[in-house]
Amino acid sequence: MMAITTAGLFIFEGRLMMAGLSRFLVGGVFIVSGLIKLNDPIGFSYKLEEYFQDGALAYRIKELFNAPGFSLEFLIGSALTISVIVCIAEIILGVLLILGGKIKLVSYLLLLMMLFFTFLTWHTASCDPQKQYTDRDTYLVGSSIAEQKELSSKTNKGIKIISRDVVHIVIEEKKTPQCVSDCGCFGDALKGSVGRSLTAGESFWKDLVLLYLALWIFISQWIIVPNTKRQNVSFLIAETVLIGLLSWVFGWYLILLFSLVLLVGSLWVRRVGGVLLGNYGGVVLFNLSVCLILVSYILNYEPLKDYLPYAVGTRLIEKTRDGVEGKYESLIVYKNVRTGEEIEFLATSGEYENSRIWEDKEWKYLRMKERVIRPTRLPSITEQFNPSRAVSELGEEEMSLAFVSEQIGRMSVNVLKVEERSSGKIIWVKPIDYDTLDYPLSTFRVLDTVTRLLPELQEVSLREFILKGDRVIVLVARDIDRADWDAVDEYRQLLKECKKNDIPFIMICNASKEQIDRFRGKYKFPVPAFLNDETELKVMARSNPSLMVVEKGRVKGKYAHRSTPDLDWLKRNILSER
Repeated sequence: MMAITTAGLFIFEGRLMMAGLSRFLVGGVFIVSGLIKLNDPIGFSYKLEEYFQDGALAYRIKELFNAPGFSLEFLIGSALTISVIVCIAEIILGVLLILGGKIKLVSYLLLLMMLFFTFLTWHTASCDPQKQYTDRDTYLVGSSIAEQKELSSKTNKGIKIISRDVVHIVIEEKKTPQCVSDCGCFGDALKGSVGRSLTAGESFWKDLVLLYLALWIFISQWIIVPNTKRQNVSFLIAETVLIGLLSWVFGWYLILLFSLVLLVGSLWVRRVGGVLLGNYGGVVLFNLSVCLILVSYILNYEPLKDYLPYAVGTRLIEKTRDGVEGKYESLIVYKNVRTGEEIEFLATSGEYENSRIWEDKEWKYLRMKERVIRPTRLPSITEQFNPSRAVSELGEEEMSLAFVSEQIGRMSVNVLKVEERSSGKIIWVKPIDYDTLDYPLSTFRVLDTVTRLLPELQEVSLREFILKGDRVIVLVARDIDRADWDAVDEYRQLLKECKKNDIPFIMICNASKEQIDRFRGKYKFPVPAFLNDETELKVMARSNPSLMVVEKGRVKGKYAHRSTPDLDWLKRNILSER
C-alpha cells in the first residue's frame, strides 16, 4: 500500500498534497500524545524506568550489536527529566509541523523520533520472555552477590567468570529478558477512557503508519514552505476537528483547549513578537513556556485528568470487578511431510478423531498450540491492593482503630493451656477438642483458659474496610524517607481532629517497621501505618505524599501535599452528613 501510494503520488505530482496531509495527521497526533503524557509525566517516567532495566530495552542492544556489557540502567535516575523532555518535544514538533515552520530541522528530528518509537514498539511487540541472551556485569570482589555468582559458575555452565582483579570481577551469564507489556504511548489515558491500552502489536502498527507519514514529510522538506494566512485557517479548522475527535476518545476536552492555545498563541507570537520573537524561535519559546508552566503545576500537585483506577469519583469496588475472563482454544497441529502444509484441529471437537490423521504417514504431528478467542484482562484494582500489617507488628496506633481490634476479635478463640506433667511441655487445646481420654488427668493438667488468635491469622488487612467501609481518610506515601513532609503539621492536626470525630485516619506506605517507628518519632506523628506493594502505591497517587478521602467505597477527594485541606473544609465540601 505504501509503495503504491508513493509511486502514484510521485507520478501524479501529489507530493506536496501528501506532505500536507501527513503534517496534519502527525502534527495533531503528536500534540495530543504529548499533552496526554505531559498530564502525567511521573507515570510516563515509571514506564521509562521499565525500559531502562538491564533486561528490557538494553537486552535488544546487547543482542543486535553483540555488546553483553551494554546497559541503560544509568538513565533510571533521570527518567522523570527524560519524560518531560520527550513530552514537550512531541508537542513542539507537532505545532511546528502544522504551521510549516523550520520544516527541514523538524523533518530530521521527526524522522529520528519516529525511527526510535517504531524500534521501541517493535521491540515490545516481538519480545519473547522465554528467549535467552548473554549479559555481562561487573561486581565488587567480596560482595555477597559476586560470591554467589562465583559459586554458581562451578555448576552452572551458563555463568562464566570473564575477568577478575583486586577490586572487580566481570561475570557473564545467560538471562531471560524483562518484556514490557505496554509501551505507554498514550500513558494510562486509553486504559482509563476506553477500558484498555493499545496492545504491543497495535502500537507497532500505529508507529509504522506514523513513520510512513514522517517519511513523506522528510522527502518533501524542500518543497514545504511556511503556511500562508489562508492555510493557517484551514489547518486550524482541520486540527480542531481531529483533536476534538481524539479528545472525545480520551474523555478530556481540555486537550482541545490546550491545543488551540498552543496553535493560536504561536500564530499570535509570530505576528506581534517583533524582531526577537516574531519568528519560529519565538514560537518554540512560547510553546516551551506554556508546557513548562503546565508540567510544573502537575508535578507539584496531581494530574489534571486522573485516568487511574483511584481517581476522584471512582467506586473502588467496581474497579475490582471490571476484569474480563479470557477464552482460549487448544489446537492440534499436523504438518504434511511432503508439501510442508500445516493443518489445525480443534482439540475439543470430534473433527480430529474422525480424521484419523495420525494413521496417514504423509502427516506428522507437529505441536499443540493455544488460540486466543478473548484475551484475559485483569481488573483495574487487583489483589495487589491490600493494605495490611503483620499482627506481630501492630502497635497501639493501629490497635486504636476500631475495625482493627474488631477484626482481631473475630479471629480470636478461647483455648485451654494444658501442661504435660512429666516434661512441663505446654499444649494449646480448643475446649471442643479437650477430652480426658486424650489428656488423662494423671498425665496432663489444665492451667488456664486464655484467648488466642487463630494460627491462620498472620496479618490484619484493610482491603475490605476501604472498599466497603463507611469512611476513611488515607495518607498515601510510596516512600516515607523521600517524601515531602512540609505539610506534616497539617496532617498531624487532621489526625487529631479525625480522632475527635471518630473518623479513621491511616497511612499506607511501603516501609519497614524500623522506618515507620523512626518516621513517627521524627515528626511526632502517631499515625496508624499499613503496608502495600509500592507498585500499587504509585497507581493510587502520583504526589508523595497524597491525601485520599474514601466514603462508602467511593473516592471523594484526592489532595497533593501542597493542597492539604483541614477537616472543617472536608466536612463542608466532601464528607456527607451522617
